[in-house]
Amino acid sequence: MDLKGKKIILGVTGSIAAYKSAHLTRLLVKAGAEVQIIMSASALDFITPLTLATLSKRPVLVPFQKDETGEWNNHVELGLWADLFLVAPISANTLSKFANGLCDNLLTATYLSARCPVMIAPAMDLDMYQHPAVKQNLSKVASFGNVVLDAESGELASGLSGQGRMMEPETILASVEKFFKKTQDFQDKKVLITMGPTQEALDPVRFISNHSSGKMGLAIANSFLNRGADVYVVSGPIALKVNKNHFHWQDVKSAKEMYEASHKLHGMMDICVFAAAVADYAPAEIASEKIKKSDSELSFRMVKNVDIALELGKLKQPGQLHVGFALETENESENAKGKLDKKNFDLIVLNSMKESGAGFQLDTNRVHIFQRSGKSVSSDVESKDTIAELILDQIKLAPIWV
Repeated sequence: MDLKGKKIILGVTGSIAAYKSAHLTRLLVKAGAEVQIIMSASALDFITPLTLATLSKRPVLVPFQKDETGEWNNHVELGLWADLFLVAPISANTLSKFANGLCDNLLTATYLSARCPVMIAPAMDLDMYQHPAVKQNLSKVASFGNVVLDAESGELASGLSGQGRMMEPETILASVEKFFKKTQDFQDKKVLITMGPTQEALDPVRFISNHSSGKMGLAIANSFLNRGADVYVVSGPIALKVNKNHFHWQDVKSAKEMYEASHKLHGMMDICVFAAAVADYAPAEIASEKIKKSDSELSFRMVKNVDIALELGKLKQPGQLHVGFALETENESENAKGKLDKKNFDLIVLNSMKESGAGFQLDTNRVHIFQRSGKSVSSDVESKDTIAELILDQIKLAPIWV
């Protein structure tokens, strides 16, 4: 696939890896893309605008003001113009600005104005890349729906060896081509995703819940969004920072609320992904006042919650596809595959609490995906963004698409 007709903003920031941006520019232009380069001020210390302007065949933009006449580079227009905003390399400094909404130059202003997908390729020294603040910022920008091209391992400018090298231009080009190829494969599809935990109230201040963070569900929602789907999210309480404007988003608390919201949407959906960790039981009665501490023991009568996936599975229509999740601790594969028929799933994603690098709250996961057809695939421990892409790829293999 070529990139003919694709409009790409290439952001270049202050990193020794900026020299690779010249080769990357040449590859993108050769593939047919229109490339508009925006440099941060610190990037000027590593590569000249003249080099990049010559290769991109467009003036390189750095300050807000174009010249002494007062005409300015409109970051809003730039953000609307592009089909993709690619920042390669992105430094720890600019990464922090992206993660926290700081805006002190044309590059960051354009990022905050961009309506197109964003892809970043970090480059920094080994210890910087492994620092908790940097890892948190990478996770944070990924949660916004941005695509993170993980740094590669190798010899670094400091003389150390390890992860931190910007992904090679040829690999970035392949990622961009793959991204555009996938962008439209769920276009015109309406997708419902349930995600996060539910909270079952005991009294006005206490509730029963679980450790689900919603990270896996959000990664799936972002992947569907990036691949052209119209995404509806019904989410239990989560602490993740999300741009809800990108989705048809509804916040709920209890399993009953999640079921009611999902039931209303279900009939018009093409795909339903049941990724929420729904409480199986809820208190039979909710105290109207805060329960006071008195006896040494406290008992509650619990009643079974509605099984959202099971009930909506009974309403599933021809042409609809249902995806389930299973978190098991024993007889894992058998229990997961048993739910394919019981809940009318087309495929089910098995998580295991016993797998290192998988489970609640983590940024990584390891899954086993079982198709109703009998086919299955297993992943290594990967980022939840990567796992989400694998799940979507497996959805495309379901017989309903044939």
